[in-house]
Amino acid sequence: MGEEERLAPVIPLFGGGAAAAEPAAPAGGGEAAADDPTGEGWHTTWRDLGSRPGDRRPAPVKPLEVKKSGGVRFVELPEDEEPAEPDAGALREQAEDRLIKALRRRSLSISEARAKLRESELDAEAIDEIVDRLVRLGALDDAALADQLVYAGVERKNQGRRAIAQSLAARGIDRAVIDQALAELPDDDFERALEYARGKAPQLLRYDDDTALRRLAGQLARRGYGGLAMSAARAALDEARRPRSSVRFD
Repeated sequence: MGEEERLAPVIPLFGGGAAAAEPAAPAGGGEAAADDPTGEGWHTTWRDLGSRPGDRRPAPVKPLEVKKSGGVRFVELPEDEEPAEPDAGALREQAEDRLIKALRRRSLSISEARAKLRESELDAEAIDEIVDRLVRLGALDDAALADQLVYAGVERKNQGRRAIAQSLAARGIDRAVIDQALAELPDDDFERALEYARGKAPQLLRYDDDTALRRLAGQLARRGYGGLAMSAARAALDEARRPRSSVRFD
């Protein structure tokens, strides 16, 4: 058996037969040139997929998922669409609603109300209109708030005039309104200071005289009694050290 008889026959692949051996049509001529303007013999499938250089297709736009009650729908937003500007009237209404809810929880001064409205980035004109409206309705009243704070300072906290004035000023209340509220207090700061000191003096008797006087006077000063602190502390400590008289009945 000769050398040629031992070789397996060659089977043409990818279309086989004589068609595989046909020479490519010359560039620029014939039907192939119309289908393939580059003359490079690109496969039809590659050409349809846009794989030819310079013929890439744009990537598809990824849809935005919007969840709705009862299902999900997909929407596609144009790339050049600008976000809508918030309506000024709606912003003002929302800011006023938030302020009214805050007033239901706690009394606010006019200054505090203005500060809260500024958090919503409203302009000065809108803030003035909202504040004026709430003042007319009685929802904002610095004089009434000052009276409440004075009463709480005297009855619950046993504070002196100075401490009460400082707490009102910290709430942004006008000085004239503060003076008017304090003017209605009876002039009994010393009696109130002495009453507070009497309650604290027995706890300080374990210290020497100077230490007890300094500590009690400091407590009174922090409560706003100022120049009355030392005299009220001394009087209360003297009463606490004074021996109680005992009465015996035979």
